Amino acid sequence: DFGRSSELAFVVEPSDDIAVQEQPLILYCQVEGIQPITITWRKNGVMIVDSENAFMLANGSLYVSRFQRVRGDGSSDEGEYDCMAQNHYGLVVSRKAKIQAATMSDFHIHPQNAVVEEGGVARFQCQIHGLPEPVILWHKNSMPVNTDNERYTLLPKGVLQITGLRAEDSGIFHCVATNIANVKFSREARLTVSGSHSTVYKDPMILVGPENLTLTVHQTAVLECIATGNPRPIVSWSRLDGRPIGVEGIQVLGTGNLMISDLTVQHSGIYVCAANKPGTRVRRTAQGSLVVQAPAEFVQHPQSISRPVGTTAIFTCVAQGEPPPQITWLRNGQILETSDHIKLKNNNSTLSIYGINQTDEAIYQCLAENSAGSTQASARLTVLWADGLPSPPQAVRAETVSATTIQVSWEKPLQNTKEIIGYVLHIRKAADPVEMEYQEAVSKSTFQQLVTDLEPSTSYSFYIKAYTSRGASKASEVTVVSTLGEVPAMPSLFIKVINSTAVQATWEPSIKLGQHEGFKLYYRKVHLSQYTGPVLLASNITAYNITHLDASVVYEVKLLAYNQHGDGDSTVRFVSLRETVERTVLNPPCDCMKDEQNNKTSTTGIIIGIHIGVTCIIFCILFLMFGYRGRLLMCKNVQEQLSTPQIPRSQRSAVLNGAARRDRDDRDLNGKQLDMNELERLFPASPSQEQQDKGMTSAHSSPAPHDDTQLSTLPLDEFSIIEEQPDPLPKAPRGGSPPAPAPDYGPANEG
Repeated sequence: DFGRSSELAFVVEPSDDIAVQEQPLILYCQVEGIQPITITWRKNGVMIVDSENAFMLANGSLYVSRFQRVRGDGSSDEGEYDCMAQNHYGLVVSRKAKIQAATMSDFHIHPQNAVVEEGGVARFQCQIHGLPEPVILWHKNSMPVNTDNERYTLLPKGVLQITGLRAEDSGIFHCVATNIANVKFSREARLTVSGSHSTVYKDPMILVGPENLTLTVHQTAVLECIATGNPRPIVSWSRLDGRPIGVEGIQVLGTGNLMISDLTVQHSGIYVCAANKPGTRVRRTAQGSLVVQAPAEFVQHPQSISRPVGTTAIFTCVAQGEPPPQITWLRNGQILETSDHIKLKNNNSTLSIYGINQTDEAIYQCLAENSAGSTQASARLTVLWADGLPSPPQAVRAETVSATTIQVSWEKPLQNTKEIIGYVLHIRKAADPVEMEYQEAVSKSTFQQLVTDLEPSTSYSFYIKAYTSRGASKASEVTVVSTLGEVPAMPSLFIKVINSTAVQATWEPSIKLGQHEGFKLYYRKVHLSQYTGPVLLASNITAYNITHLDASVVYEVKLLAYNQHGDGDSTVRFVSLRETVERTVLNPPCDCMKDEQNNKTSTTGIIIGIHIGVTCIIFCILFLMFGYRGRLLMCKNVQEQLSTPQIPRSQRSAVLNGAARRDRDDRDLNGKQLDMNELERLFPASPSQEQQDKGMTSAHSSPAPHDDTQLSTLPLDEFSIIEEQPDPLPKAPRGGSPPAPAPDYGPANEG
């Protein structure tokens, strides 16, 4: 019983049909509900009057005695038919039934002669239009083609395929088209099978690929694909979107035609036929689209409801189909017109009736329709009305109090006031739809209500209902009034001192200001009463510089926003420039560019100084390291010489002087060399060093103590420092007397 009103509903509705010329036609319509019920028929929206050709049967069906596609007066029995049923609860209209005449045109594609080599593929095609779709059969040599032969494939659209041709397949072919309107024959075509089976390699090739098809659910789709090649290619199918084709209802006709039975919307897509060379990846493809339509059907039917006067009634009707259906609402068989209290939402799926009254009581129908078909469902609205309810409240008035407040007052109803338990005030912006309405409850002893939190400069509508335990009264008259305009809010203000004679006033734009046309800026010396200004600033301005000020006094700055309703509250700030002047005297302004350049110069000098310092430290460390190493070497040689024989001072001086003379003679060749004996005198060895080096004493060193020996020193520029070479006998001076014999200091240490 979903989608039916118990008071009046259809049991059987007329359906689409194809009528035969000059034959009778019956359209069925059966209704149930509360009697008496009247049934009438319409064609293309026009009432059908009983006549000899068309009249209504006792059960409500329509009988057409001799269907005529075109009558003598130019009229036709073709069209859209619907039946209407009515009782005292309302009126309902059936779905539209499309009636067409059975026809058949001439063939517009005839089979063509073909010459094909043995083992190849032959294809014949003929096409013809008709209602209903003609059934096409093939004849060979005036005899029906044997469909049991696996090499012969007949496709529904008038195609004959013959694979693996043999000599006996040669002959004359033609097709026969049949439907309830007529039978027609195509022209003949000859098939000639020539030669023997060729073994020459041929790339796979698709002779005919799939066509684009648009069908309805539950029909059968045949996608043709015929391919040739040597060796014979393998035909496979896939979907372009990658989804699997499935196996249920899927069948392959002949060598590669795809047939899909009992179509669903999910079968819609692009299908790809591929001809593959066996054992390789060589392939050829062709594709075609399949569109499956589904007639409209309801997912959710509207339900009959009963509602008290003044309340809201909502009907919901959800339909699906492919393409998506359009939803239309009818009220007692007439297209429903929307108004302030009748609204359609959610693509017409939801019907809302606000503030219902007795005139809204009717049967409401939801009609869903698309290109694949239509359907309808109905529901009844019953408006509850109790006797003795109060009459509407009287003298409703609304007065504006402020920009956000309105006071509404009324007087009690004239009739049936004893059972009143309260009032309900209905409030809505005048520009809003009815569904945006809201309510406020008021006690039965109160006849006025202060409505707050309203928007400025906005019109509102108000009406009142009186409520009892058995229902509500009818609505009072509607009154409309507007709130006052509101001035802008107080802006935020900040003052920034620029220099000793100028300040900058800045403020932030904010939605809290409300609607405003601009700003007014005032300023003055605090000891004066007169302001300078106003300076008018546009609403998009957020800063203003005040110049030519006196640095010795304090200033007052005032800012406010304004609109067509007046000036808003102002924001006041005080500013003094005296401290700025004092800071300028004590700390004269710097040349920023010069300071910046000085800073850069100072920084560069610091960096260079650090580099120089680090370099000096490194050189000092190296100098100390190498100098200390040289001193250790010199000290070591001194210790070695401390163990050599000691001679008297006079002889030692002579030897030194002689060495000096030799050095002067050989200076150009050897340069200055270090005399270890002289270093001994300059750097006498310590006892600890002697103990460390006693294993390294010379074989000719004397054991005699030498602590009392007084060494004479000479300036370095008066002698040459050479490394003394041991000589068994001192050489005689050139041109001088032989040297004196060396004194004997005692036996030399051996070892």
